[in-house]
Amino acid sequence: MLRQAIGGQRGAVILGAFLLALHQATEALIPVLIGVMIDETELSSLLSWLGVLAGVYVVLSFSYRFGGRIAEGSAERAAHDLRLRVVRRVLHAGGGAEDGRLPGALTTIATEDVRRAGAVNLVVAVAAAGLSGLAVGTVVLLNTSLPLGLLVLLGTPALAWLGHLLAKPLERRSSTEQERAAHASGVAADLVAGLRVLKGIGAEQAAVARYRRTSRDSLAATMRAARAQALQNGMVLALTGLFVALVAYIGARLAQEGTISLGQLVSCVGLALFLMGPLHLLAWVNSELAQARASAARVAEVLAAPPAVAAGSAPPPSPVQGSVRLRGVRLGGLDGLDLEVRPGELLGVVAPDPAAASALLHCLGRSADPLGGVVELDGVDLTGVDPAALREAILVAAHDADLFEGTVTENLGAHSPVALTASGADEVLDSLPEGGQSLVGERGNSLSGGQRQRVALARALAADRPVLVLHEPTTAVDAVTEARIAAGLREARPGRTTILVTTSPALLAAADRVVLVDGGRVAADATHAELVHESDTYRTAVLA
Repeated sequence: MLRQAIGGQRGAVILGAFLLALHQATEALIPVLIGVMIDETELSSLLSWLGVLAGVYVVLSFSYRFGGRIAEGSAERAAHDLRLRVVRRVLHAGGGAEDGRLPGALTTIATEDVRRAGAVNLVVAVAAAGLSGLAVGTVVLLNTSLPLGLLVLLGTPALAWLGHLLAKPLERRSSTEQERAAHASGVAADLVAGLRVLKGIGAEQAAVARYRRTSRDSLAATMRAARAQALQNGMVLALTGLFVALVAYIGARLAQEGTISLGQLVSCVGLALFLMGPLHLLAWVNSELAQARASAARVAEVLAAPPAVAAGSAPPPSPVQGSVRLRGVRLGGLDGLDLEVRPGELLGVVAPDPAAASALLHCLGRSADPLGGVVELDGVDLTGVDPAALREAILVAAHDADLFEGTVTENLGAHSPVALTASGADEVLDSLPEGGQSLVGERGNSLSGGQRQRVALARALAADRPVLVLHEPTTAVDAVTEARIAAGLREARPGRTTILVTTSPALLAAADRVVLVDGGRVAADATHAELVHESDTYRTAVLA
């Protein structure tokens, strides 16, 4: 994952690394030039060296400015690219990325984890700069004094290795920190989404207690990660300081012995102080890489998540006639279901077992493939059809479909007066102060439950798919509106196949026929009126 983050911005990373390395290399030359000027006795030569020093500062300024900009830009672009990949995977028609993850957790992965993983481009450039500074400083010290040069040459890898070891606990704790933070975000998002329900059942205190526990766990993980990072930074700083002090001490002893000049001593001490910068950079690199590896692993888990259904390559039948057939389908609450829907039929399906209704919706929308049996559209097995292409032919509209933040008109998509009338959404538009331009808020929370449901139904009808599957589309509307919708559905979809998975008597009465699914199989098949008189199970499910 880290290699992928770098690969897409390889050119920018190399250029940024080169410029930042140039900055560190020229910065390492400054104490050398100062030492040379101290030993210089002629004014003309001194002025020349001052000119060289001024030129070095110009290079320092521009290389840092442009190198930092390029490196930061490559990190942001890499994060953007990873973010797009994560979003594409989450929105992939085959699904699967969301399994076992709360929406808030996915949001954290797509934001904070992606940012940390993308930042590796900046880290690589900074690492190149730190190594460049160390290399130049070491070469100068070797030329000035072989013992000092060897000390730096041997001591620097040892410090880098110790920094890597000290970063290991941080990597583990950073991974835990991100997992706990993602879980806390997910819980918070779920609680906000269900706030009305929680208030309705008086469960606010229980919800607050649950979030408090989750938040405490997240805080504890964050504090452990912060302590690990502080310990690593403190230990690396102490070790680096001791190392630089040792270099300065040996340089001073060599100057006392006359092995090096006063200017060379100043250069050595200046280089020793300068070396703290590259060493600190490498310590920061270790810390950032530890966090980046933990975040990259979480991003990789999402990107590598297997799809819930196989991709499929076959297109749906064209044109779609609307014949739907299930043969021996087994999934969830379905146990060998045989069901046939004729083209253009308005079919009602009553499933007292919620698991059976859910499994039927999954099979028809191909968000899950049956464990056994076959689901066909106009004789074509759906398991071989691309899920995205299939949804151009079959639309499954869940009863809890969310609205998107924006206006009512934007949520409706295609403008369809017929869909507005059939769903009762025209009354919603008339009741809103700004009509279709009224904002619905996040998840449609500015609308009542019935208003949201009618807008969602209008959106499904306006899509005008050859096959439309509606799941309990009228649970939040009053009886008068429900009767109007029942009458309007047939008028809105003449010649189109419509499957109503519901227990609403008004909707079922408008259907051509009704199928009762009990025990995972079709238990009865007749009109609504006939089933009300003939089936106790049906009466209990529909009229109780």
